Amino acid sequence: MTVEGDAIDTLRQWVRESRTITVLSGAGISTESGIPDFRSPTGIWADERLMDAMSKWYLEEQPEDFWTKYKYAFLGDNLLQAEPNGAHLALAWLEEQGKRVQIYTQNIDGLHQKAGNKHVYEMHGSVRKAHCPICNRSYGLAHIMAEEVPHCTAYDVKGTDCHYILHPDAVLFGQEVRYFQEAAFSMMESDLVLIVGSSLTVYPVADLPKFAQQGRAKVALVNLDETDFDGLAGLVIHGKAGEVLPALL
Repeated sequence: MTVEGDAIDTLRQWVRESRTITVLSGAGISTESGIPDFRSPTGIWADERLMDAMSKWYLEEQPEDFWTKYKYAFLGDNLLQAEPNGAHLALAWLEEQGKRVQIYTQNIDGLHQKAGNKHVYEMHGSVRKAHCPICNRSYGLAHIMAEEVPHCTAYDVKGTDCHYILHPDAVLFGQEVRYFQEAAFSMMESDLVLIVGSSLTVYPVADLPKFAQQGRAKVALVNLDETDFDGLAGLVIHGKAGEVLPALL
C-alpha cells in the first residue's frame, strides 16, 4: 500500500520534536514477521476448543493437556524463528538516537527486545518464559522446550525436588493484563503516543489511547485497517508498519 508523503512528513516532524515517545503495539506489527494474527478468521482463536483451553482454569485442572495445546498454539516455528522487521528496527533506532521510547506491547513474541529496544513492557506476557507457581523460580525457552510438559527442577531447603508443572508467562484467559496503569501514565506524560498495528478491539488495552488525550501528547495511529479510534487520533496512516516506520528514518 502506498502511504501519502504528507502524512509521513508530519509523523517524521512529530518524532523529531518529541523527546518522550510511548508506543502501543499490536498484532499488526508481528504479522509482517510471519506470525499470524491470533484473532484473524484463520487464527488460532478460530478454534473455540483451543481458545477455551488457553485459560487459567484449564491450566489448573488439566496441566499436562494444557501444555500440549499451548505449545501447539504458541511455540511453533513461525513464532520461534521469527525475526524483527523494519518496524521493530525503526523503533529501536529511535531509542539509539536518544529518544526515550517506552513500548507497551500486546504481543508475546519478544521481537521488540530482539530488535534492540530496552524499555519493553509485555502486557500479555511472553511465550519465552515460564515459572514455578510454588517456588517462583523462572525458566527460559530452552527449559520449556526440553520436555513435553516442563517441570520445576529446583530443590527446597530440605533437598526435595519441587518438580511442579510450570506455568507459562503468557497471560491466559481469566488473567489480567499487565502494566495497564503504567501504560496509561506513560501516555499522559509523553510528547508523542504512537499506536502501531493494533486494531484497538481488545479491552482493556483498547481504552489506553483515551489517556493520551488527557495529557499533552500528539497521537499517531499506524494500522493497515481502520479502527474505532481513527476519528480521535491526531494523525492516521493506513499502511503496513514495516513500510511506514522505516520511512521515518
